[in-house]
Amino acid sequence: MHFYRARTVLITGASSGIGEAMARLLAPHRPHLLLVARSEEILEALAADCRAEGARADVFVHDLAEPGAAQALFDRVTAAGHHVDVLINNAGFGKLGAFVDYPAATYEQMVTLNVTTLTALTRLFLEPMVKRQSGGILNVASLAAYLPAPYFTVYAATKAYVFSFTEALHAELKRSGVHLTALAPGPVATNFAGAADMKYLVGGPAISAERAARAGLEALARNQRAVLPSLLTKVTAWATRLVPKTPTLAITGRLIRRASTQPTF
Repeated sequence: MHFYRARTVLITGASSGIGEAMARLLAPHRPHLLLVARSEEILEALAADCRAEGARADVFVHDLAEPGAAQALFDRVTAAGHHVDVLINNAGFGKLGAFVDYPAATYEQMVTLNVTTLTALTRLFLEPMVKRQSGGILNVASLAAYLPAPYFTVYAATKAYVFSFTEALHAELKRSGVHLTALAPGPVATNFAGAADMKYLVGGPAISAERAARAGLEALARNQRAVLPSLLTKVTAWATRLVPKTPTLAITGRLIRRASTQPTF
């Protein structure tokens, strides 16, 4: 983790799951962590733990699903005198169910957080990195990015955007000195499933948030274009390119729909 030593690292969605795991993994390497989420109490407790491990840590309570949230956060961070060396776009959410099960406002928030805010934060923080010819951005996508997912339609579409956007930007910045990586985990043992109205995870046995976080951080340090953090995700992604789309969509739809009522593995 030498890449992160003494650097300023901004992590969105840092209050739980992969974001929290990244903060805890990085803390012993003495970075300056800027922790972003909506839960002040949880962020403050995490910041205290990270300081105990040798990191500097500051908390930014911010709702990134609000319109204009990216610019507002950038302005707050800049006004506080911070120069971000590494941006980790981890915040995001999904909802499982038929497309008509949720109001349009839910999908608007999802697209805002998963796509619009991520894109804007990348643009805002990338420019000074390019000028310094140094830095890195890790965008958290999903295994769902590899194919359309019935009953997880909008979430999968947003993550397909994140994955495509990051891969393309990685190529664009090849000689800039800035690292760009997409992390595409499958099932991870976090509170994502509950927030997504899933009673069970779909796609196989879950890996730990720490394992997914470590894979993403190490891949960014190597400037790897994309990383799938388990053998299962690698095999599944490979299979989606070989199996015809019609049966793939049918099988995926059945598995995801069942995830709201019973185990799928």
